[in-house]
Amino acid sequence: MGVVGCIFRRRSFPCLIEIKDWALPVPHSEGLDGDSTLSHAIPDELLRRFDVPGPRYTSYPTADRFVEAFNESDYIQALEQRRVGSMALPLSLYVHIPFCESVCYYCACNKVITRHHSRAAEYLRYLTREVELQVAHVGKGHSVSQLHLGGGTPTFLSDAELDDLMSMLRRHFTLVPGGEYSVEVDPRTVTEDRLKALARMGFNRLSFGVQDFDPAVQKAVHRIQPAEQVFELVAAARRIGFESVNVDLIYGLPLQTPESFKRTLAQVNELRPDRIALYGYAHLPSRFKPQRRISAAELPSAGDKLTMLSTSLDALMDAGYVYVGMDHFALPNDALAVAKRQGRLHRNFQGYSTQPDCDLIALGVSAIGRIGATYSQNAKTLEEYRDLLDQGRLPIVRGLALTRDDLLRRAVIMSLMCQGEVQFESIELGHLIDFCSYFARELQVLEGLASHGLVRLSPSGIQVTEAGWFLVRAIAMVFDKNLQVDRDRARFSKII
Repeated sequence: MGVVGCIFRRRSFPCLIEIKDWALPVPHSEGLDGDSTLSHAIPDELLRRFDVPGPRYTSYPTADRFVEAFNESDYIQALEQRRVGSMALPLSLYVHIPFCESVCYYCACNKVITRHHSRAAEYLRYLTREVELQVAHVGKGHSVSQLHLGGGTPTFLSDAELDDLMSMLRRHFTLVPGGEYSVEVDPRTVTEDRLKALARMGFNRLSFGVQDFDPAVQKAVHRIQPAEQVFELVAAARRIGFESVNVDLIYGLPLQTPESFKRTLAQVNELRPDRIALYGYAHLPSRFKPQRRISAAELPSAGDKLTMLSTSLDALMDAGYVYVGMDHFALPNDALAVAKRQGRLHRNFQGYSTQPDCDLIALGVSAIGRIGATYSQNAKTLEEYRDLLDQGRLPIVRGLALTRDDLLRRAVIMSLMCQGEVQFESIELGHLIDFCSYFARELQVLEGLASHGLVRLSPSGIQVTEAGWFLVRAIAMVFDKNLQVDRDRARFSKII
C-alpha cells in the first residue's frame, strides 16, 4: 500500500504533533527547487511558525533521555561485544578539554574557568588512566579514522601538553592515513607558530570560534578578538596546509542588529573559510549560569533574529556556499559538501561528518560516547571524574541501551538529517517492519508538512524539499517518540 493511501486510510488516529499548531496557508511552490536563496525557498511566516524548541539530533534518543541505571558494567559489556564482532571497523575518538581562561557569557558548554594552567597537567594524567582502562576492553592499537578535541578550550593546553596528549593517544590507538583529525581553536590563544605545532601533531582540520566580528557585541558577550587576528590565523592555516578551516558564528547575541550582523557576514565571506557553522543563540539563563550576565533587554527581537537568519542564508549561498544542513555550510569542493552530493553524509555528537557512522569512544569530563546500540556519558564534574578513576573505574555515570524501536527511529531520523530522504524499502528490509503501518501516525503529520512544501511523500518514501532542509529538525521531530509523549521542550533550543 502506498504512503498516500496509508495516510488517508488512517484518519482516525490522533496526530502526535498537532498539525493545527503549525497551520498556515500553503506557501507558493515556486522556488522550492534549484539554486534559489532562502527568501525564495521559504516564506518568513513559515520560519516563524516552525521556530519551536527541538533537539539537534546529534543522537537519537537524545542525551536528556540517558539514565543512571546504565553504568560502567553496561558500557564494558558493549565494548566486549564490539571487540568480538566489530574489530575491523575504525573508531572515532572525542577528547573533552574543559578549561578556559575566561568565560564567554553565551556559552552552554561544560567548562572550568581558571588561569591556573597547572591544572591541565593533572587532567592529562587522568585522561591517560581513562584511555588505559578503555584499551583494556577495546584492544590496543585499534584503528581510528576520526579524532576531535573539543571543550572548553583545547588550546588552553600548552604545545608540549597537546603533543603529550597526541603521543599518548598514538601509543594506544592507530590514527589511520586520510582520517579527520580536528581541534577547536580559540583565536585568542594561538599564533602561527602554534598552528604549525598543531599540524606537526597530526591535526588536519581547525575550527575557529568567531561568533561575531562586531566589537560591541564581542564586549557584550565577554569575548573580544579583533577581526584582523582571525584573518591572519586563517591565512596562516592555509599556508601551513590544513585541509579544512571552519568558522563558528552565532546570531541572536546581545546588541546584534540585522545591519551589524550583515557586516560580519561580509567579513566572513571575505575570509572565505572552507566551512561555516551558523548557530542561533538560545538564551536559557536558568540552565546556564554564564548567560545570566546577559541582559535580556539587549537581545535582538524575534523579528530581528529571523531577519539575521534570512540574511545569513542568502548572503552565504550567494557567496557560493552549499547549505549542508542544519546550520552548516561548506564550499562546493569541501569534503562535507561533496559527501552531501554523493549521499555519504553522516552525523555524530560533533555534528556532520564525512566519516562512516563508527563507534565513538569519548574521553574526559562530561564526554558522550556511542558503542554499538548504547550511549554513555562521563561524570560531569572534575571531582567525580577523578574519584571514579582513582577507584580504577571508568567514569561512566549514565547512558542508554537502545531498544529495537530506538534503533528504527534513529535510522529514520539520521536518514532525514543526513540524506534528506527516507526510502521505505531500505528501512523495511533493515528493520523487518511495514513502514506505513508502523509509522501511520507520523505519516499523518508529514502530510501536513507536505502541504507547506517541506517534504514530498510518495509510495516509495519521503523526500525533504529545499525549503524543508532549513527546517529539517522539525521534520525529524515527527519521528521522535519521546517528544510525542513529552510536551515540555523548553530544555531544547529553538530551531531558529
